[in-house]
Order: sequence, then C-alpha cells, then structure tokens
Amino acid sequence: MTDYGHDIRLGIFPTPQADRVREVVDLAVVADTSGIDLVSIQDHPYQPAHADSTTLLTWIAARTSRVEVAHNVANLPLRDPVSLAKWVATLDRLSGGRVHLGLGTGAFWDGIVAAGGPRRSPREAVDALVEAIDIVRQVWRGERAVRSAGEHYAVKGLRAGPVPLGDPQIWIGAYGPRMQRVTGRLADGWLPSMGYLPPDRLPEANARIDEAAEKAGRAPGDVVRLYNVAGLRGSAADQAEQLAGLALEHGMSTFVLATDDADAVRRLGLEVGPALRDLVARERAQRPTALPATPDDGIRLTGELAWDEASRPRTPEPAAPAEYTPEQLAAPRHLVDVHDHLRAELGRVREVVDQVVAGHLDVGQARSVLNTMAMRQNTWTLGAFCQAYCRVVTGHHTLEDRSVFPHLRRAEPGVGPVLDRLEEEHEVIADVLDRLGRALVSLAAEDGYGQKGRAALAELSTSVDLLTDTLLSHLSYEERELGGPLARHGFG
Repeated sequence: MTDYGHDIRLGIFPTPQADRVREVVDLAVVADTSGIDLVSIQDHPYQPAHADSTTLLTWIAARTSRVEVAHNVANLPLRDPVSLAKWVATLDRLSGGRVHLGLGTGAFWDGIVAAGGPRRSPREAVDALVEAIDIVRQVWRGERAVRSAGEHYAVKGLRAGPVPLGDPQIWIGAYGPRMQRVTGRLADGWLPSMGYLPPDRLPEANARIDEAAEKAGRAPGDVVRLYNVAGLRGSAADQAEQLAGLALEHGMSTFVLATDDADAVRRLGLEVGPALRDLVARERAQRPTALPATPDDGIRLTGELAWDEASRPRTPEPAAPAEYTPEQLAAPRHLVDVHDHLRAELGRVREVVDQVVAGHLDVGQARSVLNTMAMRQNTWTLGAFCQAYCRVVTGHHTLEDRSVFPHLRRAEPGVGPVLDRLEEEHEVIADVLDRLGRALVSLAAEDGYGQKGRAALAELSTSVDLLTDTLLSHLSYEERELGGPLARHGFG
C-alpha cells in the first residue's frame, strides 16, 4: 500500500476534434466552473482530425479563470524543447500561473516521420527526453545562457527566458522501466493512462520510480502521480470509492477523466470530487501523521557540488510503522522551522547580490557600505548581511555536531552513517561559506567595473549560487533522514 499524501485533484481529457473544437473549449469552461482542477489535451500533430493542441490549450486558458492546462502529453519529436519552454512560460504569465508541461517521447513513429520528425529507437527517445527536460528548465530559470551539447538537441549560448510566473511542473507519460526511472530522477509528475497501464501494474512502476527518486537524492513524494482514467461506472459514490482505492493503495492523486460529456464533467467535479476527497481524508486521518520535510526540487544552479547526492546513506526504517503524537512531531517540526529561516535568509542574500550584479548597487557603493557601516546598522546591506548569515549557518551546524548528533547516535545507532555524512557536508558548506567571504573581500577591494571588478562580481555570483545548491540540498536531506529519529528521541 502506497499513499504519498498528495492533494486529490481532478482533470479532464477531452478529444481535440477539429470539427468540434469550440465544443471542446465550452467543455473546458464547464470544467472551470465545476470544481475541476486541470484540462489536458493530447498532442498528435500528424492526426488530421485533431486541432493543434498548443493553440487549443492557449484558447482554453484565455476562456477560463481557474483550471490549469497541460499537454497530455506533448509529442516531443515534433515539439522542440526551446519552443515548448517559451510557450509554457508565456502562457503561464498570461494565465496567472496555470500551465504545466506534459512530455512524451513519441509512439506513432510512422506518423511522426510523415510530419517531418525523426524516427528514434526506444533508447534514443528516452535520451532525447532527458536532454529536453534539461533545456526546458534552463530556459525557465532565466539565468545565464542555455547550453546543451546533446546528441539530439544542440543549444549554444541561447539567452534564457522568459521565466514563468508560477511554478510549472514537468509530467512524463512513462510506461517502460527506463522512462519510469527517468521520471523518478527528473520529473515533477508521472502521467500514465489506465488503458495502457492498468491498476495491477501500478505497484511495480511506482516502486521503480521511488527507487530512482531516492538514488537521485529525492523523496518518492516529490513525484506527483497523475492517472488518465476512463469508463467510471455507477453512482458518484461508487466512482469516488473506485478512485479512493487508487489513491490510498497506489498513490495516484490526480485523476484525469477521458470524456467529451458535459454532464460527466459536472458530476466529476460537483459530486465525485467532494465524496472522493472526503473518503481519502477520513482514511488518512486514521493513519500516522506524516513527518515534516521540505522536498528537494532538484534544481542546481552550478555543477560544482562537492558530494554525490545519490550515495547518501539512508536512515533505517523502524521495524513497525511508527505512529507519532503531535508532541513527538514538535522536534522535527522545529528543525524544519529553523531550516526555513535559513532558506528565507538565503533568499535575502541572493536579492542583495542580484542588485549588485544588475548594477543597481555599484561596486563603489558596496565598498562604501562594507567599510563604513557597522553590522547592527546595516544588516540589510551586502557585506555585513552576508557575513551575518554565514555566522548563523555555521552556528546552526556547530550546535548539531556538538549536541544533537551525539544524542541521536546514542539513542539510535543505526542513524550513525547518516550523521557521519551530515557532518561531512557541514565541512563542505563551511568551505563554501569561506569562499563567499573571500568573494566579498575581493569585491570590496575593487573600484568600478574594470576587468578585476567584473571578475569579482562573477565570483560573488558563482559563490552565492554554489551556497544555494549545497545548502538547500543539505537541508532537505537532513530533514528527510532525521525527521523520524528526532520524533522518536527528541533533541536530547
């Protein structure tokens, strides 16, 4: 039994018939007013009876106000990743953050080739997907240039952007073992169809995705499980019970109904949905409360991490599933709260540095700030604030190393390898903080924007990016692995 605890969401999957395309849009409007969360459109550009999915999704987003939209799924061989990334980001801005990207490797190769696309082997198709995901995320980050020297996509120095307004997710329609492992490693969601992957095959696929996620330093719950469903029968209560079983036993949480019937859409949103959410909520309320942890989004601004995330040890699971009281959960919750403060402060550091790099605060001004203002007077300014932040991080890690970790070693010896790794990562983060400190000193010593000044700015920006990568990765790992031991034994 697997339930990842994701919110229950509902979607529809109408047929994009070109001769009734306005009816499809009208159906999306019904969904928008009936409690449906997602409208998705299949993408077969070689199908003459189908409207263009990208145009249709854009029109739907313009006619609705709350539903999210996505390809289900985009035919990657006929949709280059840069154009897809820019389309998603643009529509996301226009729609108020309501767009996601469903991706598929392609299946009907004769049609793809007939439309001018490549014919790829299964291995080539997955390789191309991996390259495309990297390109899309580089474009969305809007930082530096987009570069990819892959076998299928070569992007050389393209300026990144636009940046989406919201946080578009990438969902993969994965059926084969390798695609499922890629999903666990890279994707935000898994989007199979019941017709191709029936419920009895979900456990092995979920296990494969979970294992790949963990090897990549992610939590299985970082991957949302969506499911295209069809043929729901019986009353609204009957349908809710069927879907609740899929949620509670297999972790599927977003159910996308293939239908062109407006009455079925209304029933799904207004009757099935509330009954389904109630069933799942009641069952979950009887289960142990989940340990708090912040998932790692997997985004890395640099390629300079000094550790292999996939080799991190894991905390052994208790012999029996633990049921934690609210009092026990206070300790891991406190750890997350402290980490959230560090994350928020890191965001403020990045904002100040971005102002310098963007030229809103020049090097001379930064030097003046560093040289003339006391820390208590200028905690919002560049040098002093960064230095204060570095001391806070170092102090937090020292407290853990000298007090909390020895207590947990005594209370639960099996967590020892995790604690060893965390202490090693504390040393790495200390070195990264030292590098940031040196970058600040170098910046303060330079006047204007000469060659040395530009080099100092570049090093400062890189140092902050590296701190972001190492610290966020470390904090998520620590929360995931120490949440259980802290709930069982406290801080000592």
